[in-house]
Amino acid sequence: MTNDLIEGAAARLLWVRSRMPLLAEVREWFEQTKPFAGHRIGMAMHLEPKTAVLLETLKAGGAEIVATGNLGSTQDDVVAYLRSHGMTIFGARDDSECEYEAHIRNVVESKPDIILDNGAGLVARLVELGETESIVGGTEETTSGSYRLREELAEHINIPIIVIDDNPLTVINENKHAAGQSVVESFMRVTNVMVSGRRFVVVGYGWCGRGVAHYLRALGGKVAVVEVDEIKALEAALDGYRVASVFDLAGWGEVFITATGHPQVLTTDFFEVVADGAMLVNCGHFDWEIDVLALRDMATSTTVIDDVIERIDLPRNRHVTLLADGRMINLAGRAPRGNSIESMDLGFLLQALSLERIATAAGTLEPGAQPVPDSINREAARRMLAAMKADL
Repeated sequence: MTNDLIEGAAARLLWVRSRMPLLAEVREWFEQTKPFAGHRIGMAMHLEPKTAVLLETLKAGGAEIVATGNLGSTQDDVVAYLRSHGMTIFGARDDSECEYEAHIRNVVESKPDIILDNGAGLVARLVELGETESIVGGTEETTSGSYRLREELAEHINIPIIVIDDNPLTVINENKHAAGQSVVESFMRVTNVMVSGRRFVVVGYGWCGRGVAHYLRALGGKVAVVEVDEIKALEAALDGYRVASVFDLAGWGEVFITATGHPQVLTTDFFEVVADGAMLVNCGHFDWEIDVLALRDMATSTTVIDDVIERIDLPRNRHVTLLADGRMINLAGRAPRGNSIESMDLGFLLQALSLERIATAAGTLEPGAQPVPDSINREAARRMLAAMKADL
């Protein structure tokens, strides 16, 4: 079975690798310069084929890799493939939360000196165990993780952490267009329902929310937006969306998609008034935007339709449908795809160049969470334009 997994992943990676010319170029550079020689990179990120190409690139640069996936999104064939190529990889798709936490602990206990984080889970555990002194620095992939770094963890961080989402390339390319497209595509794939004519409520008008709303409307969906920030709410209104509170839209919406990065967005008060039959979807990194525990406490019964769809019956003869247990919809199901290959090629180029800066020049960076350096952004943009042949 393991050999079958490895062979399957190898075939998938052949396709993905062929669509990631930016990482191919930087991999050749890393093979010559070996910027990570003598460094151990500890990673916690979605383990899927595109991430595997990033790890191959870092390993080509001399890095020792110790990694785990994020809860619920690990792809077992990718894990088997990476292990067969000399990397220490923890995790499986069906891990429990306790098993996932143990894998995070295993990565921390391996004593990495550079970290590649997704949601600040590694940093939080390093702070908890008092193990930050040996860390040179690292990167954080998500907006959700950047909130944690700048709020609950800020006073404990004395190392530079480059936040990949803190740059115009990521918010335009990876968040608006890639996440927007993949969230809508994944919703269609896992539910097999029509977007055209259906009423959608997008909760949060950050870059991911903008993208989701854009692609839903492009496919004929009727879209409303919930946004607590007055400036973003005005932008949504000027973009032509209906803007109201989640309670005003509770009886109108047929599908509610959270895209805020914040906890407890849809809670008991909302569940008590939401329309019968509404679908609840999350596309934020953490599974905390929909208060799933409170929803289950209210339930009179539940029916698991498949591994992604669950009917939850509520008092007064109502029900809602919860997708992916409140986790990221674009990494749900048995054949998740996530963001497009090309978008992650650019995103992971930013990761690779930022990690190179950490490995070779961490002393030139300020401690704490910070944006991707402008020089890296501009270099990545030039490379992406060349790969797209945008002048044709």
